[in-house]
Amino acid sequence: MMKSVIFDMDGTLFQTDKILERSLEDVFNYLAYVNKWEGAMPIDAFREIMGVPLPVVWETLLPNYSIEEREQINNYFQERLIENIKSGKGALYPNVKDLFEYLKSEGFSIFIASNGVPPYLNAIVQYYNLDNWVSETFSIEQIKSYSKSDLVKNILTKYGIQEAAVVGDRLSDIKAAKDNGLTAVGCSFDFAKEEELSQADFVINDLIELKGVFANILIR
Repeated sequence: MMKSVIFDMDGTLFQTDKILERSLEDVFNYLAYVNKWEGAMPIDAFREIMGVPLPVVWETLLPNYSIEEREQINNYFQERLIENIKSGKGALYPNVKDLFEYLKSEGFSIFIASNGVPPYLNAIVQYYNLDNWVSETFSIEQIKSYSKSDLVKNILTKYGIQEAAVVGDRLSDIKAAKDNGLTAVGCSFDFAKEEELSQADFVINDLIELKGVFANILIR
């Protein structure tokens, strides 16, 4: 019987878009101020690759910058993200806490597996008190390969989980489920792509729909 659920964070539980543009704007305004950037902020390019590890993000957006410069920019970006979270400018998706209450009442263990870095994830968990329901939050930085599949495997091994569902909005989440023999639930939210979601076992438009998915199909 399935009694564990592993959630992605960005674009699945947390509405990253509410602080994304604001934080990116801070970064590129700073770069323009120090004469290291010209032109419009590449928000569309970021949305296209949303969900990949941050080193890949900056390599894509700033290909002509050195590794050291990208690391400095990433640190500043993280600072802005965290400040925006702590000041209440972000938001969870609808029904996150209601769903978590339901899952806990049904005996599920809840985990988060994210490409976000620990300080960023901790800021979200603490601000919204998600640790009332979440057993543990895992960051991709805990895995040398930077693979979401390996990160999920690490959760399964640590907690001795045999069956579970992975819930996320991008292909990396679906692949992480499939690579580990788990059920893949795709979230048709802000950053989701239809061609990626087509590879999931189930697709939902609202997190509360997971009640029906688990009750009628997954729990057996």
